[in-house]
Amino acid sequence: MKKILLAAFAVVLVPALAFGAEKKIWAKAYRGQKAPEFVVEKWLSKEPDRQGKWVLIDFWATWCPPCRKAIPELNAFHKKFGDKLVVIGVSDEPEAKVRALKDPKIEYFSAIDTQKRMNKALEVKGIPHVIIVDPEGIVRWEGFPLLEGCELTERVVAGLVAGRAK
Repeated sequence: MKKILLAAFAVVLVPALAFGAEKKIWAKAYRGQKAPEFVVEKWLSKEPDRQGKWVLIDFWATWCPPCRKAIPELNAFHKKFGDKLVVIGVSDEPEAKVRALKDPKIEYFSAIDTQKRMNKALEVKGIPHVIIVDPEGIVRWEGFPLLEGCELTERVVAGLVAGRAK
């Protein structure tokens, strides 16, 4: 009898939990809402022109292995979608610490905000945390970019900037 109940649980409840669960984000949910004002303390690259473009903001740190793992993918987004998408990495670490990171090399726009103003507005509790904002200032994607089943991929970015995934 126990085996039958366990089998019923596995067949009915486990798939419901797996497919019915919402994507977990470690920040306040802003998808579909106006993004908080974008503020940084200092640009480590030139400040990008964001007018009329999609903006991907990655909150990260040099000490964070998943953050560093995401850098090559963000570099690829910057290269492939640079005419429509501005990729920006924002760290709350001191400038010297961020500039000291050489591998992997960041090829997109970079800034620091040791005061964590946007982190606080978004209530970021885990990094890396990415938001993608449309040209009208609305958050269209948010979350941990490496979350299994919800990864931020080239296909996802392409769909967003083409207006297919709002």
